[in-house]
Amino acid sequence: MSLIVQKYGGTSLKNISIIKKVAKKIQSLNLAGTKVVVIVSAMGNTTDSLIKKAHQISKNPSPREMDILLSTGELVSSTLLSIALNSLKIPAISLSGSQAGIQTDINHGKARINSINPKRIFNELKKNKVVIIAGFQGTSLLEETTTLGRGGSDTTAVAIAASLNTDQCEIYTDVDGIFTADPRLVPKAQLLHQIAFEEMLEFASYGAKMDPRAIELAMTYKIPILVKSSTSNSLGSLISEDADMKKTIGEIKNKVRGIATDNNVAKITIRKLKDKPGTSASLFGLLASENVSVEDIVQNSSTGGFTDLSFTLKKPELQQALTILKNSQFNSNISTVETANNLAKISIIGTGMQNTPGYAAKMFRTLGNANINIEMIITSEIRITCIIHESDLQSAAQLLHTEFSLDKNNS
Repeated sequence: MSLIVQKYGGTSLKNISIIKKVAKKIQSLNLAGTKVVVIVSAMGNTTDSLIKKAHQISKNPSPREMDILLSTGELVSSTLLSIALNSLKIPAISLSGSQAGIQTDINHGKARINSINPKRIFNELKKNKVVIIAGFQGTSLLEETTTLGRGGSDTTAVAIAASLNTDQCEIYTDVDGIFTADPRLVPKAQLLHQIAFEEMLEFASYGAKMDPRAIELAMTYKIPILVKSSTSNSLGSLISEDADMKKTIGEIKNKVRGIATDNNVAKITIRKLKDKPGTSASLFGLLASENVSVEDIVQNSSTGGFTDLSFTLKKPELQQALTILKNSQFNSNISTVETANNLAKISIIGTGMQNTPGYAAKMFRTLGNANINIEMIITSEIRITCIIHESDLQSAAQLLHTEFSLDKNNS
């Protein structure tokens, strides 16, 4: 008898009518003899609504209380779906992250999964029940409820799939799969039917709405992820090792697979930072100790014993980072701190770009011809990223999508 792990996002559970339709889909699998474990997100905009309510009471609510509050969204989804299945005469049980054996570290709001004990899940499956697990949450060693951050339900789904040793994890959303660009910005974006783990990790890290940690787990445990619509008959996008593509990658003329965009970008530039060994390590170690995630870093050449250093981070973490810098020993070593929170990232992504000249020049020329200024440039083996003004993001995405011949389906 086969076992399948499915994850349904918030838009796939946004109201009772849609929850009933999801229950019908699961019922069909169950009646066909498939054992099903389902991971759920909070309904619709529940998480945003809960955050808003908390901030109406306090500008700085306790991280512990926020985790308990936000975890309730997924609990509502899981219990309602369980009720819907039981009403269809399909035995089902809802489990919280803790009940499902998900143990995390102690970082409230950004916890990472340390381990999963699937004993309870297996026991319920042996009773022929559909197991519905609240995503996005777990319990720390201190027996405190924790949440995994935005996109955490994706990570829960892949982690559960790994712990149950399933062959594939299915993620259902409101779109047909992974596209060559965000269809909201680029109407000509094309569906990618297959995409390699490495490429998808770059997409996820640089704008695609999927948790990079989910991709990292899938890569580690070699679990293919099928991303597809919960409402259409689209075949979706399969994220996998994609060995066949790797064998023929040298034969593909256009190495760019897609355009990733992200408008949740802030930048801090530190002018005249003392340039001596260990300074950067201490600076970023301090930010990390306060759970501030730095994304991209650019440091200029030293002049007269001083250097300029810039780094990006998510907009909501900008003020926290500034407060940390102001209250640290670095304050006396910094001449000027400049900030910007009206920025965005745009990236071209594709295996093989590094070994093929011309992609960077083509990207920069396209943006330059459109009078789009580049604030920073960051590269990896399969990605070239430019930091630009947020107001230029849509135009830049459309121009690059066309320039790199992505308007026609070549997936």
